[in-house]
Amino acid sequence: MIPEVKKEIIDLGDGRTISIETGKLAKQAHGSVVVQMGDAMLLCTVVSSYNESTLDFFPLTVDYREKFAAAGRYPGGFFKREARPSNGEILTMRIVDRVLRPLFPSDYRTETQVMIQLMSHDEDVMPDALAGLAASAAIQLSDIPFECAISEVRVGRVNGAFVINPSRKQLLESDIDMIIGASEDSVMMVEGEMKEISEEEMAEAIKFAHEAIKVQCAAQIRLAEAFGKKPVREYTLAKTDDDIAAKVHEAAYQKIYDIAKSAYGKRERGEAFAEVKDEVLALFSEEELEENEDLIIAYFKKTEKEAVRELTLSEGIRLDGRKTNEIRPIWCEVNYLPSVHGSAIFTRGETQALATVTLGTSREANVIDLPTFQGEEKFYLHYNFPPFCTGEAYPIRGTSRREIGHGNLAQRALKGMIPEDCPYTVRIVSEVLESNGSSSMATVCAGTMALMDAGVQMKKPVSGIAMGLISDGDRHAVLSDILGDEDHLGDMDFKVTGTHEGITACQMDIKIKGLSYEILVQALKQAREGRLHILDKLTEAIPAPAENVKAHAPKIVKMEIPKDYIGAVIGPGGKNIQALQEETQTTVVIEEEGNLGIVEILGVDQAGIERAIEAVKAYTFEPVVGETYSVKVIKVLDFGAVIEFVPGKESLLHISELAWERTNNVTDVVNVGDTIEVKYIGLDPRTKKPKVSRKALLPKPERPEKREARNRS
Repeated sequence: MIPEVKKEIIDLGDGRTISIETGKLAKQAHGSVVVQMGDAMLLCTVVSSYNESTLDFFPLTVDYREKFAAAGRYPGGFFKREARPSNGEILTMRIVDRVLRPLFPSDYRTETQVMIQLMSHDEDVMPDALAGLAASAAIQLSDIPFECAISEVRVGRVNGAFVINPSRKQLLESDIDMIIGASEDSVMMVEGEMKEISEEEMAEAIKFAHEAIKVQCAAQIRLAEAFGKKPVREYTLAKTDDDIAAKVHEAAYQKIYDIAKSAYGKRERGEAFAEVKDEVLALFSEEELEENEDLIIAYFKKTEKEAVRELTLSEGIRLDGRKTNEIRPIWCEVNYLPSVHGSAIFTRGETQALATVTLGTSREANVIDLPTFQGEEKFYLHYNFPPFCTGEAYPIRGTSRREIGHGNLAQRALKGMIPEDCPYTVRIVSEVLESNGSSSMATVCAGTMALMDAGVQMKKPVSGIAMGLISDGDRHAVLSDILGDEDHLGDMDFKVTGTHEGITACQMDIKIKGLSYEILVQALKQAREGRLHILDKLTEAIPAPAENVKAHAPKIVKMEIPKDYIGAVIGPGGKNIQALQEETQTTVVIEEEGNLGIVEILGVDQAGIERAIEAVKAYTFEPVVGETYSVKVIKVLDFGAVIEFVPGKESLLHISELAWERTNNVTDVVNVGDTIEVKYIGLDPRTKKPKVSRKALLPKPERPEKREARNRS
């Protein structure tokens, strides 16, 4: 049976198109589409169980995988099949999840799974920018309750012109790399990195992306209508009770308002709110609690949110007593850990990050092996968020998606400020020791100071700040340096990093519809004021990068040698390079680059590094015809002396080349251990061996007949 296939074409306006197709593949899924741009093809399916769930949260899973076959490659490693998702795949899952999740009904509790798979790869297409479009299109074709179509695009700016979904090659020339997620009427998510752009430029990029997203949303709706949009399924709605809501509000609102106004710390405030919640629960009988306790608690949380928001909107007061644009107290310290290559503590309010820097060779680079990209990172950052940082205890089961996402944001914020000629591979590790609001931005600040403490010559220091927004439609308040509770209770969470000159990275999640660009720019400008305030605190602690790396940190020297000599330096089975490293207590790494071998010598002791340099020079030494060399006599033979240019590079100085006069015994002129000067003549045409001469550097005596003729005259 020939399947009924429907397709929509989206014209990007520059000869490129995106197609959305359904009806051919994965028809047992509740919704499935194939999204294609160039030769890149993504299959997206969505399934949501029809079984009622007793969970108190929405169990949504967004999964994105890149198949190695899509690029005609085999997976690396011993098991030749795809295994756990890569960091890149996890980051794509996050940017899709952050846009989709808020659009499902708040009382929808059914197991739902969105699976996106790259089935065919195109070198000129970055598939992560198509994943949000694919996910939304599949949901539009299903009967799953979902508020509206969304899409995501990447926006770049090449030579001053904005580009939708640029290629990886174009991104190398771009000063913006952002992914924006939005519906037809509202921007919902922004994430990316920039090369010190202004707030206005960032807003313009978002506007440009939003116009493209509107076209993609309309295409999804047309496709669903053409294929036959299914009626939205029925599900059990959340229980409501106006009487209980009124009772909870009357009992709790003012008490919560007063507590919020009291500027308690995180723990004290939490305990005070818990007491009010207990008082509210005590107002209900055992029978009422047995039947409605979850509902009562939900109304209490709603009342708490209303009271805290109203306090800020009406009085400009926040949970900890600050004004809307006020930054919490900051203290910093560098060089805290004595044995690491660089370290710094950044503490802002109840958030604290301890960052360390480790310097290494190219051997320590982070290798990236994906179907869509192969390369390596010589600068990377890892972020750890242990349970104790929020006063909790729970099992640690590997690195979380949140840790990967926050670490990536901090890495993107800092990487543009690492000089291109930095000889090291640089790894930052951020240990979050306390958290109450934006540990990722604390990581950026601690990372900046740790880099400078390590002697990495950053172009400019970078700071970061987390901002929030509270709005009721008529009134709004932009909050600088938000608390964790303000993140939860507010309408927007956006993190901005940058230098004095401009923005280097951002991450935004916008929870309200129709946010105006005027408010967005206002928020970004307020963020800039806070960011610069924090930057001043960082540079008070460490005004500039240390001139040199620490005494116990490795120093690195790079050398270039002809490619043909790489084998000589390494030696048979690595014999030479292993002996060299052991003797000099250094690490020696050699990589091919064109017609050259790039030699990296890393060591703590400068004397050992110098010995390693000389040894490499010795392995690659070749005398130049006509040049004079100071050499050492290492052996005397009947017919000449064996001389050494450098260790391992020897030549015979024939007895006839010792002096112009006849030499009967070599030892009449030179002995073992003597240092003499010789001239390199070149290869002997007869023996094809190097020929050197001592006499070529001595005055040539006149012949007797010439001397007699001169005397007669």
